[in-house]
Amino acid sequence: MLARIAALAAGLAVAACSVVGDRRGTEEPPFEVVAQVGTVEIRRYPSRIAAETDTAGDAEEARNAGFRRLAGYIFGANRGAAKIAMTAPVAQAPTEGARIAMTAPVAQEAAGPGRWSVRFFMPAQWTLATLPVPNDPAVRLVEVPGETMAALRFTGSRDAGAVAARQAELRQALAGSAWTPQADPLAWFYDPPWTLPWLRRNEVAVRVSGG
Repeated sequence: MLARIAALAAGLAVAACSVVGDRRGTEEPPFEVVAQVGTVEIRRYPSRIAAETDTAGDAEEARNAGFRRLAGYIFGANRGAAKIAMTAPVAQAPTEGARIAMTAPVAQEAAGPGRWSVRFFMPAQWTLATLPVPNDPAVRLVEVPGETMAALRFTGSRDAGAVAARQAELRQALAGSAWTPQADPLAWFYDPPWTLPWLRRNEVAVRVSGG
């Protein structure tokens, strides 16, 4: 019970910071900017670990459902173990679940007609061997290989139309450059759904080769 109350308090703290656009303390996957194409950054990411889940519905409904499911995992809906280091003193016993720090971004990509894959990247301290097992079988832990990504940042609306427009802008920016897209663009969201639109950090990104 104490761990669940602490996890709820942690979630509320994240929400309060995100409403005013304050992401201090939120870890992001490390990357190296290797080139610039206009406003597009070409970034090199090392391999990283993520928790992901598949959801159905339109883009926004699926993203919100995936966010809630994955947030449940990182705030305690998992089978903890005594040797897993806590990122904050919230869990009183391993059976209550280890708390995992919130990270950014939340990634979303199409997984088929009407279906989406939503992903949280895990803090760098965790590995597949040390992360607690999710209680929800719909949440899976995966290793994302190192890759080079072209990313375009934007604020404001992140509905399907806004994301599609930014993805088209990303493709156009890369056309004729030294970088060739190797997949369909995906969307990255650095803030929870309740963050004020003009304070949001959103990105569209695509895996690229070349340079």
